[in-house]
Amino acid sequence: MPEETLPSVAKLPTQWPASWVLIHDFRFQSIVDGRLAVVDTADPVRPLKGLVRAAQFANMLVSRERGEIYTAETFYSRLSRGERTDAITIWDMATLEPKGEIVLPGGKRQQSVTYPHLFQFTNDGKWALIANFTPAQSVTVVDLAARKILNEIDLPGCAQIYPTGVRGFTSLCADGSAFSVTLDDKGGAASSKTVAKVQDIDRQPLFGTPAIVGKTAWFVSFYGMIQGFDLSGEVIRPLPGSFSVGTAEGGAPEWRPGGWEVIHADAAGRLYVLMSPYGKEGSHKDGGTEVWVIDPVKKARVQRIALKGQSVAIGVTREEQPHLVAARADGVIDVYDAVSGAFVRTLGATVAANPIMVTVP
Repeated sequence: MPEETLPSVAKLPTQWPASWVLIHDFRFQSIVDGRLAVVDTADPVRPLKGLVRAAQFANMLVSRERGEIYTAETFYSRLSRGERTDAITIWDMATLEPKGEIVLPGGKRQQSVTYPHLFQFTNDGKWALIANFTPAQSVTVVDLAARKILNEIDLPGCAQIYPTGVRGFTSLCADGSAFSVTLDDKGGAASSKTVAKVQDIDRQPLFGTPAIVGKTAWFVSFYGMIQGFDLSGEVIRPLPGSFSVGTAEGGAPEWRPGGWEVIHADAAGRLYVLMSPYGKEGSHKDGGTEVWVIDPVKKARVQRIALKGQSVAIGVTREEQPHLVAARADGVIDVYDAVSGAFVRTLGATVAANPIMVTVP
């Protein structure tokens, strides 16, 4: 064999193809060594294109405009003990090399099983918002361009971050209300408002991860009701007329949504909801065996897609002919035609040990 030149490191395209997604590998057996897998869902031979480290309950964001991936991470000086450092690591999308970091103060970044709405953009992507939990809850505002901390906003018993308006965010609160904050040009709270009773915590609690279509957030409840919220203004506004994902035979005892990333949307605004026939009290994180496709304009289910195995997270690519990506509980990644529902290919269990989120950049 000819001599190999070392080091031999390939570069990724600056603009990733539309078939590429990021799979968040939580790595339950080694949480300090979590990672993001860059995956080409159209490549059945070598789907794994690269890895980005995402340590200790990390959260991530992608900026195509800047060509950067951001991971909000936590490190300890002795791996699992010692001095704690919270930081945002900035990665180059072409080389997957770190190109900088922003150290976060106070050792307060919320460490919990990964949800996308603990780390979000605002101010047209110039700033990032990071959830804190000590157990007091707050949001740190970070200037990504200047790489500095701007401010910290206290939350009144509220959680998750949903970008609202031009420069602000909304959180959902334990009493069923929502809390909207408008930020000033220094990242401080210019104004805030509580909107009462946006959800019924006892009868129709909402999953915390919505499908975002433009400036509309579509949430699904534990019992299969869809509720839309307008995020375009400074204060969140519930849309009138929640509606059901529908019913079906064969439930044992009934069909309910379930999973970590339970709802997603395609470029046309159709909603994809991960559903399980084994729905019962406490089953909302168990995953599902079908995806029900909902038209929010018609407020009706238009399709059912049977999955090859119980899945915990779904995403829909932005390809001209979109594909549904399902991360299964056994680590396998499967790909389906999002329009016809037909199974296309499996990427196997080679890209992630514990895939928990599918991010479409």
